[in-house]
Amino acid sequence: MLTIAHLTSAHPRHDTRIFVKQCRALVRQGYEVTLVVADGLGDERDSGVHITDVGYTPGRLARMLGSTRRVLRRARQIDADIYHLHDPELMPAGLALKRLGKTVIFDAHEDLPLQLLGKPYLTPGLRSLLSRASAAYERHACRQFDAIVAATPFIRDKFLQINPNSIDVNNYPVPGEFDAEAPWSEKRQEVCYVGSLSAMRGIGELVAAAQLLQSPARITVAGRFSEVKLENALSAQPGWQRLNRRGHLDRDGVRAVMAQALAGLVTLHPEPHYLDALPVKMFEYMAAGIAVIASDIPLWRGIIQDHQCGVCVDPRDPAAIAAAIDYFVRNPQIAQRMGRNGRRAVIAHYNWSNEAGKLIGLYRALHASLGTIRRAAT
Repeated sequence: MLTIAHLTSAHPRHDTRIFVKQCRALVRQGYEVTLVVADGLGDERDSGVHITDVGYTPGRLARMLGSTRRVLRRARQIDADIYHLHDPELMPAGLALKRLGKTVIFDAHEDLPLQLLGKPYLTPGLRSLLSRASAAYERHACRQFDAIVAATPFIRDKFLQINPNSIDVNNYPVPGEFDAEAPWSEKRQEVCYVGSLSAMRGIGELVAAAQLLQSPARITVAGRFSEVKLENALSAQPGWQRLNRRGHLDRDGVRAVMAQALAGLVTLHPEPHYLDALPVKMFEYMAAGIAVIASDIPLWRGIIQDHQCGVCVDPRDPAAIAAAIDYFVRNPQIAQRMGRNGRRAVIAHYNWSNEAGKLIGLYRALHASLGTIRRAAT
């Protein structure tokens, strides 16, 4: 039996892309799958996946130095056939595994060099320096890996210039997860935002928009703040009182929030690394059958206009965001129609079934290559 180890030093054990989608899909194919995490919650077996924990290290730098070494140590102990890495900080561990003759996949969740250019806590000069350095190391490491899995076609195309065995496996919703559509008559006069809460993701403009609402709408916000300072500053704003704060939610909680809402917000700032991104929450709103209020980013605008499933706004204009929210609250029948359009698009195009097929196809090809190598060695 093919043994597979997915490695992460930064993501939670039940991460949607890693655990819910990829690891479970591989288990259903009969593979032996271990997920190595560094969250301090201990070992467990869930949905056929062996989850093994190397312990939590607080602090970004300490994690990158300490957790990555422990993840590599555990990876060696597992002695899997294929290793699938999910964090850029694990690239050195991937190269170490390659030196041991292992098959290694790198999963590019984001375009790291572009992402670094948008980090607000870095000075512009340092952002540029780190971006160039990360791009150089990425090219060095990823040329040596056996395959690259990219979260979007844009990232795939970049990696194809580095490693010809690069595919895109998009973060589309799992079919059936949002099948229990709430009766529209039971919807509240609410919209929702689900995801990380940061300045770049538009939480400041969302709070400002709440103050400008002319309808009885409320905004349900589910997620964690990236900075306590930002949360404290926004909680003092008048618009804060129009928010229903839910904190971080599990998958059941996310479904419940979307079931109550008329529309979902994905008003991220047009930073370089978002321009070619495919935000999973946008597709989850569509899967849940609710309208989408999205940033007017050309890629996103094309999807929303093609399927008539929402509206696009300037994410830095609180008045435009407020107007879109008021529009759907005052016109629930339009929100319902757009929600149905979005759900049809997910069922037809933007769903995990197609993406899982790409992932399984890659693993089967790598498995066949391993068999050829082993036969040659004997």
